[in-house]
Amino acid sequence: MFVYALLFLALYVFYNHVLHKIRNLPPSPYPALPIVGHLYLFKKPLHRALSKISNRHGPVLHLQFGSRPVVVVSSPSAAQECLTKNDVVFANRPRLLAGKYLGYNYTSLAWAPYSDHWRNLRRISSLEILSSNRLQMLSHIRHDEIRSLIRRQFLLSHENQTVVEMKSMFFELTLNVMMRMIAGKRYYGDNVTDAEEARMFQEIVRDTFRLGAATNISDFLPLLRWVGSRGYEKKLIELHKSRDGFMQKLIDEHKARANRGSQQDNRKTMIEVLLGLQESEPDYYTDEIVRGMMVVLLAAGTDTSAGTMEWAMSLLLNHPEVLKKAQMELDDRVGNDRLIDESDLVKLPYLHSVVTETLRMYPAGPLLVPHESSDTCLVGGFRIPSGAMLLVNLWAIQRDPKFWDEPTKFKPERFNFKEVEGVRDGFKLMPFGSGRRSCPGERLAMQMVGLGLGSLIQCFDWERVSEDELVDMTEGTGLTMPKAHPLQAKCSARSSMVKILSQI
Repeated sequence: MFVYALLFLALYVFYNHVLHKIRNLPPSPYPALPIVGHLYLFKKPLHRALSKISNRHGPVLHLQFGSRPVVVVSSPSAAQECLTKNDVVFANRPRLLAGKYLGYNYTSLAWAPYSDHWRNLRRISSLEILSSNRLQMLSHIRHDEIRSLIRRQFLLSHENQTVVEMKSMFFELTLNVMMRMIAGKRYYGDNVTDAEEARMFQEIVRDTFRLGAATNISDFLPLLRWVGSRGYEKKLIELHKSRDGFMQKLIDEHKARANRGSQQDNRKTMIEVLLGLQESEPDYYTDEIVRGMMVVLLAAGTDTSAGTMEWAMSLLLNHPEVLKKAQMELDDRVGNDRLIDESDLVKLPYLHSVVTETLRMYPAGPLLVPHESSDTCLVGGFRIPSGAMLLVNLWAIQRDPKFWDEPTKFKPERFNFKEVEGVRDGFKLMPFGSGRRSCPGERLAMQMVGLGLGSLIQCFDWERVSEDELVDMTEGTGLTMPKAHPLQAKCSARSSMVKILSQI
């Protein structure tokens, strides 16, 4: 019996190998096993594992993750083919279980397939919610929250050097900013008006990122959904109910306030903007559509910006000469008699280079958000089947020695910006993606990271907790490539800034 099983396995592997060649699919590791395919290669962090495989087999790679075909591209030219010539073909999202419950049955902006519905959501996000005018109208929120953080930190450190746990600090900062922009509420730090509501929100946020970062093997082996993945699905259902109820409560509060005519000024929250659209088209802009947009804005606007600031500070602590140069630019361009403002960011090219180099080395989405092909197409001369999941290994592209000099070294000078520009360089640098499904929140993220990072290095001196040990740069697992070990740093107020800090 054992001999027959081995014979069957050998024939299966050989048949698939020959069929692979006939169908002109991209190169593939050998062998693809029955049922599981290449899932045995699924190791964390996935972007590093896939990079090693691509180094052996080429920049366009075909894998079989269980029942799901997967294409991995890891060169600028291959990424360009996917996201320009074949952009419409790859404009869909794969239907993963998380999208059913966390993406409102695949109808939210992040999860919806390419369609008129998705195009409308994208238009709303770009022109109504995240437009330059809207972000400018809400800039006081980012200003207030960063000033609040600076004030708290100064009170703790202006007499004695303190150790700061920066992961939590950045996470709470970005969550407060996003929730004030979305709903006009803050749930961390001072001036929290409803402690129980804040506790519920914090719990929902923790569960969202914990479940969103989990690997669900039944997405690739559907049979396991009915055998071994019911616990994961049950948790998704529970999270969906609690999060939905929380978001609906915020919507109802805004509706009640509008009915009372008690809107305070013309700086509308994002909920108020969406409810304005609901008034004009109530059948389309249902409360579910509004909740879905709120969830996408919250998830996309917090962990990514917070993680980028943590990576940037880690790099600066390991390269104090870069930190010093960034401080000198701030002293020269902004001065010591006021705090940096968003309007200053355009005249701080070195700070912009620091952020850009951080996004090159530690992109928030190392594999971007997965795409899915809606039709067959050609990439790199190979046939890509319909229904294939596309992973763009941005991490590998942005560290490829063929395109980057000393790619593993932190060198902000490589960009040599004379003035602040975007954070793109063809398809070898695209931390916010490209094409139809690129991130619509790029402008907000760059403002948030630039202002947050700039404020901290303008106001405080920073040192590693241990002078003899570099900050550990090990990557953790998750949706946005977090640090494996939360950053801690020593902080003390800069003597040149004490006067202005004592006045805020």
